[in-house]
Amino acid sequence: MACVKFSIVSSPSRSWTASGAGVSINASSLLINRCSSARSRTCMCMPLSTSAPSTATAPSVQGYDALLKYLRPPVMLPPEVDDSARLMELLEGTQRALQRSSEPRGTMMLIDTLQRLGIAYHFEEDIAALLEKFSDGNLGDEDLFTTALHFRLLRHNGHQIRTDVFRKFMDKNGEFKESLSEDTVGLLSLYEASYLGANGEDVLSQAMEFSKIHLKKAVPVMAPQLRRQVLQSFELPRHLRMARLEARRYIEEYSNESDHSSALLELAMLDYNKVQALHQMELAEISRWWKHLGLVDKLSFARDRPLECFLWTVGLLPEPKYSGCRIELAKNIAILLVIDDIFDTHGSFSDLVLFTDAIRRWDLNAMEQLPEYMKICYMALYNTTNEVSYKVLKEHGWSVRSYLQKTSGLITLYLELSQWIDMIEGFMLEAEWLNNGYIPNLEDYVENGVTTAGTYMALVHVFFIIGKGVTDENVKLLVKPYPKLFSCSGRILRLWDDLGTAKEEQERGDVASSIQLFMQENDIKSEDEARKQIIQLINGLWKELNGELIAPNALPLPIIKTAFNMSRTSQVVYQHDEDSYFSSVDNYVQSLFFTPVEL
Repeated sequence: MACVKFSIVSSPSRSWTASGAGVSINASSLLINRCSSARSRTCMCMPLSTSAPSTATAPSVQGYDALLKYLRPPVMLPPEVDDSARLMELLEGTQRALQRSSEPRGTMMLIDTLQRLGIAYHFEEDIAALLEKFSDGNLGDEDLFTTALHFRLLRHNGHQIRTDVFRKFMDKNGEFKESLSEDTVGLLSLYEASYLGANGEDVLSQAMEFSKIHLKKAVPVMAPQLRRQVLQSFELPRHLRMARLEARRYIEEYSNESDHSSALLELAMLDYNKVQALHQMELAEISRWWKHLGLVDKLSFARDRPLECFLWTVGLLPEPKYSGCRIELAKNIAILLVIDDIFDTHGSFSDLVLFTDAIRRWDLNAMEQLPEYMKICYMALYNTTNEVSYKVLKEHGWSVRSYLQKTSGLITLYLELSQWIDMIEGFMLEAEWLNNGYIPNLEDYVENGVTTAGTYMALVHVFFIIGKGVTDENVKLLVKPYPKLFSCSGRILRLWDDLGTAKEEQERGDVASSIQLFMQENDIKSEDEARKQIIQLINGLWKELNGELIAPNALPLPIIKTAFNMSRTSQVVYQHDEDSYFSSVDNYVQSLFFTPVEL
C-alpha cells in the first residue's frame, strides 16, 4: 500500500462524543450536533462545483500534529440538539416498512436503497431473511429491471443465483432481444448486474456488451437524471465502488430524486454524521497510539501517515461495528509503511539481511545485532503483534498469536513462517533483485508484490480480529498458497498500486513496475497502451474474484466481503483521473472524515 499524499480543506468546528474508543456503537449511543447552515449540499465525492469550499489554503495533512487540528475533543451535547430519539424513530419506521413489505420488486428496491445509503447495517437480520426468501430464483414474471436487480442483490450479498434467469430475455440464437433496447432503465439494471459475472458466465459478458452499446446510443435523449446515472455507471459500476464513498455520493443523488422518501433521506444523513463522528474518535485513538509509539520522531525517513492508514481500514471494514478492527488494522498498516520505507529508501543491503533474519527468528534477542533504527521498528512490530493477539484472546476467548505469526500453517503441524515473515521476505527478494540488477518477469513480480503490498497481512489479521466464523477447518485455508480470494484481491491491489505510483517509485530507484514489465514482455512501446491493457487484466481479475461468490467457500462471509472491499479501495486510492467522480483522494478524506452532510 504505497504512499498517498493527503491534504484537507478547512471544515466547520464540530462537537461530538462517543461511548468509548475502539468499540462497536449502536445508533443511539453517539450524539452529534445538527449543522445549522444552509440546506444546499455538495457531494465531496464528485468534482467540486464553484460553490464548494475553497482549497486554496488547505494545509497538507501528513502526520499526527496536523491531524489533531481537525479532531475536536469530545463534549456532551445539550438535550435540545440530541438527534438520537429522532434517529431511533426513523430506524423503527424503516424496520416496520421492511417487515411489512410483500411485493418483491418494491422490497428489493428498498433493500438496494438502504445499502447504497449506507444504512443497511441497521437491518441486517431483516434483510438477510428477505434475501433468503428471494433466493429460490423464482419471483414470477419479472421484467428486465427486476430480474437484474434480483440477480445483483443476491449475488452481492453472498447468495447463489444462476445466470439462467436472463435466458428469457434472449432469442433462439442466444442473443439478447433487440426489443430490450427501448427499456433504458432495465438496460442500466442489466449493465450493473453484469459486473458480478465470473469467468465462463458468457451470458453476463453478452449482457455487459449489449446493454452498454444500447445505453450509449440512448444517452443523448435520456432525461437528465437517468443520463447522470448511466454516465456514473459507465465511469464506475456500483459493484466496484467503496461503500462509505457510495453512501456519501448517493445521499446527494437520492435527495434529488423526485420520489425519494424524506424519512429515509433524513435517516441516512443523521446516520452518516454519527458514523463520521465515530471515525473521528477512531482517528484520535490511532493518532494517540502513533504519537506514543514515536517511530517517526526517531526515524526521520519514515512515512507519517495515520490518516492514509485509516482510509484503507474504512474501505476494508465500512460497518460501524468494526470500529476496534479498524483501529488495530490501521496500526499494522502504519508499521508496514515504515518497514517498506526501510527496505525501499533507507536500509543498506547488509542491514536488510540482518533485519530479515531477526524477523524470521521472532525473538527479542535477535534484534541485538541490528542497527539502532531497525531495533526501534522491530520493537514496534513485536509489541503491536502481541497487543493484537491479546485483544483477540480477550474478546474471542482463544489464543491466535501462533496463527497471526505463523499463518503459513497450523502451529500444531508447522512451526514455520508467519505472514509478517512472508512479507519481510518479499521485501528482501525485491532488495536482492535491485542489488543484483535483476529484472523479474511480470508473473514473479506481481506474485511477490501481492505479499509486499500487505494483502495477506491485512486479510489474515482481519480474519482473526473479526473472529466470526473461525473454525479449525477454515484456519487450515490460511496456508501457502493463500486462498484464491486473497490472491485475486491482492493482484488487483498490486496492479492499481503500480498504475498510481509507478512514476514516483521509478524515480526513487525501485524495481521496475508491472507497467514496464508488461511493455517489455508484450513488445508495447506506448505506456498509455500498456496501462489500458493492465486495466483489462484487472477486469479479468474481478471476474476471478466474482467466481469466489459462487464457488463453494469455507471462509466466512465477513472476510469474503473484506477481500472484495480491498479491491474496491485500491481503485479509489490509486486511480486519479481528472474530471472524474473518483479523481481526488483529498476530497474523499474530507467528505468521509471531516465534512458532515447538512441536514
